[in-house]
Amino acid sequence: MTSVITSVCLLNYKDDSNLLVIVIDTNPFEWEHPSAPLKLNLALKHILAFMNAHLAGRHDNRLAVIASHVGASKFLYPTLNEPTPGSKVQTKKDANVYQVFKVVNDAVLTGIAKLLQDPRPTLEEKDLGSSKIAASLSLGLCYINQALKSDGMGHVKPRILVLTVSPDSSSDYIPIMNCIFSAQKANIPIDVCKIWGEDAVFLQQAAHITEGIYMRPDDPRGLLQTLMFSFLPDMFSRSYLHLPGQDEVDFRAACFCHKRIVDIGFVCSVCLSIFCSFSPVCSTCRTKFAFQPLLPSARRLGAKAGASNPGSPRPSSSSTPSAS
Repeated sequence: MTSVITSVCLLNYKDDSNLLVIVIDTNPFEWEHPSAPLKLNLALKHILAFMNAHLAGRHDNRLAVIASHVGASKFLYPTLNEPTPGSKVQTKKDANVYQVFKVVNDAVLTGIAKLLQDPRPTLEEKDLGSSKIAASLSLGLCYINQALKSDGMGHVKPRILVLTVSPDSSSDYIPIMNCIFSAQKANIPIDVCKIWGEDAVFLQQAAHITEGIYMRPDDPRGLLQTLMFSFLPDMFSRSYLHLPGQDEVDFRAACFCHKRIVDIGFVCSVCLSIFCSFSPVCSTCRTKFAFQPLLPSARRLGAKAGASNPGSPRPSSSSTPSAS
C-alpha cells in the first residue's frame, strides 16, 4: 500500500510545473576585474542558453530573473511590461527565434544594460564591492509566495538559483539568514553557483540548510556545461541523479556589533545575537548579564577547575551569555 501511495505522489510530482528564480550577480567591480576568467557579456550567453533550456523542458515551466547589482536589486523578467510565457507577446516577430525565448532574452539583456548605464557607485558607496544578494533573495521569495498563492492546486514547484562572483558582505548576514530560514520552512531549495573567487560562506550555508546544490566550476569558461548538468534537473529528476555536493560547510557567522565574520563569538542567551567580544549588556535586547565570564586566557594562566572567583559576584538566575 505504501509503495502505491509513493508511486502516485511521484507521478503527481512529475506532472508539476517548475518555477525557477535566477539571481544574477551583476557587480561591475568583480566582472571587470583584470583577473576575471570570464567577462559578463560572455557569461550572459551561457546563462541565456540555460534559461531557454529550462523553458523548453516543459510547456508550463516558469522563469523569473533578478539582477543583484551594487546598491540595487531589480527584476529583469518578468517586469510590468513583459508578458509571462504562454501569453500573447507584443514584440517584433523573428522567424529564426522561438518567440518566448526572444522575449526573455531581450528583457534580460535590456535590463542589465540599463543597470550598467547608471552612474557607477563610488568606493564609499559600494560596500567593499558587494552586491545585494540578500535583497534579491527576498524579492525571489516574495515572487514565489505570490505564485504559490495563485496556484490553488499546488502544482508549482519553485527553486532559486544564485549565480554570483562577489565576496560575502558581513552586513548582509542577518537578512540572508532570514531568507534561508524562510526558504527552508517553505521547502524551497537554494542552489548556488560560485562562478569564481573564494567560497561564499553564507551561500554555502543557504545551500546546505535548504538542501540545494553549491558548486564552483573548475573552469568558469565552461559555465554552460555546469549549469546544464548540475542545475537544470528539477527536484523530481534529482532523486534519480548523483549530483555534486559539499564535502565541508563553513558555518561561521558575522558578529552583530562590527559585522565581521568570527571564528569564536559570544551569544546572547535571550535573543541569540552574536558578538566578537564580551559585553555586560546586550546591545540588541538590552539584557544585563550578572557576571564576567571566564575567558580562554584566564584558563591558560592556571585558573583552578571548579574554583569560584572571589572578586566577582556569584552567577544569578538571570540570563547569561554563552560562547560558541
